[in-house]
Amino acid sequence: MSVKENDIFMRLFVFFDLPVTKKEDRRNATKFRKELLNEGFTMLQFSVYCRVCRGPDIVDREIRRIETVLPPKGNIRLLTVTEKQYGNMMFLVGMPEKEEIIGAEQLCLF
Repeated sequence: MSVKENDIFMRLFVFFDLPVTKKEDRRNATKFRKELLNEGFTMLQFSVYCRVCRGPDIVDREIRRIETVLPPKGNIRLLTVTEKQYGNMMFLVGMPEKEEIIGAEQLCLF
């Protein structure tokens, strides 16, 4: 059985450094974080968010959505990895949160 490109689960990471010294900057940073959460992203660390996407088409759609809510200042970087690459992530201190443990196998059950 062949695997279609859209059946490949991927993780889209958003890394950002946003200014928060002024009230308006804090408001913009908070709005951006809320938009990520509304789009289904999970906070892995401060300023690092991640979302599971089913294939490159969904990744592209999410990138376009992020582009529409960019704050006026700051730095934002995006990185896409396969579910297998994500599964190889090492935790050096602490344990993964419950949301981080969910893998592609569990997502297929839904």
